Amino acid sequence: MLLHGFLGSLLEGAGVTLSLALSSLLVAASLGLVGALAKLSRSRLARGVAGVYTTLIRGVPDLVLMLLIFYGGQVAVNTLAPLLGHEDYIDIDPFIAGVLTIGFIFGAYLTEAFRGAFLAVPAGQREAGLAFGMSGGQVLWRITLPQMLRHALPGISNNWLVLIKSTAIVSLIGLSDLMTRGQQAAGTTREPFAFYLAVALIYLAFTTLSELLFAWAQRALATGVKEGRL
Repeated sequence: MLLHGFLGSLLEGAGVTLSLALSSLLVAASLGLVGALAKLSRSRLARGVAGVYTTLIRGVPDLVLMLLIFYGGQVAVNTLAPLLGHEDYIDIDPFIAGVLTIGFIFGAYLTEAFRGAFLAVPAGQREAGLAFGMSGGQVLWRITLPQMLRHALPGISNNWLVLIKSTAIVSLIGLSDLMTRGQQAAGTTREPFAFYLAVALIYLAFTTLSELLFAWAQRALATGVKEGRL
């Protein structure tokens, strides 16, 4: 029998891993967009907070942050809960902890990617939009963001490929993801090479498909640009 009957379990774990990665990317993109706008704002406080965020996160290992947020967050929540009238012990869901941690980490990297992409959009286009009577929000949504996305796509692609591989560390906090399923199957059958190879191939399939999708998106967003048309 293929992989001693553990193929279904691995595929279920792969689904959890993919859900975790996509949810984390959504959080990271949201934080990255806010961080980039903060770094480009006129507010010294906003720039300072965004600078501390990116410097701190990029300087601490992902594993350390994962353990700090999961275990430290659990302690903090259960310390504050009695003050709010909740007496029962609260367990933080590993999936939520993983999404928040990975999203928080990669939000710092996407902050810099988005910041560079915003700067790549000619300032004259924003000024033209304002001159036509558009509000700042309309200029951002209709003019700046669509063009920024084209410049940011390579950075998003690179960070996504790293992010999806970084989901493996969530197995340390008890999430039944692809890595955990592989470890369980390897321990049960005592055939670690076969199952870790299967896990590696599934991750490789994820990253290969991702590269193809991002290459297609890059071509789609560049339509007309190479010829100088807007």
